[in-house]
Amino acid sequence: MNSFEAYVLTPEGAIFRETVTGVKMPGALGSFEVKPNHASIISTLVPGELTVRKTDGETLKFAVSGGLVEMNDNVLNLLAEAAEPIEEIDVERAKESKKRAKERLSDLSKDIDRPRAEKSLSRAENRIKLFNKNINVV
Repeated sequence: MNSFEAYVLTPEGAIFRETVTGVKMPGALGSFEVKPNHASIISTLVPGELTVRKTDGETLKFAVSGGLVEMNDNVLNLLAEAAEPIEEIDVERAKESKKRAKERLSDLSKDIDRPRAEKSLSRAENRIKLFNKNINVV
């Protein structure tokens, strides 16, 4: 078998369900790729780029904000905190989110949820970086 089933799920629902030939993702210990007949694995994900190669040769790219992935018996289940196709990123919204997160983190007088603000900053920076890397900005 030269393909496997891949599911990308978020709290809002499935954003991808298809037979693929490979998936490259940002693991906590570095980027890694799974291919058909890959050994069973469970791993955590960090914010980064998810690349999916479909059986027709098309490559899709998504921005993911972290999560978990499991590969078992040629079925990949990726549970992302958030994920979106890179071409659908609202870069202005991401820039505003980055600005708000930086303001929260720099204001020491407020009683803020620091881990939440740091996660928001990381998510926004990832979205901006991937948009700039993959979309030709005129």
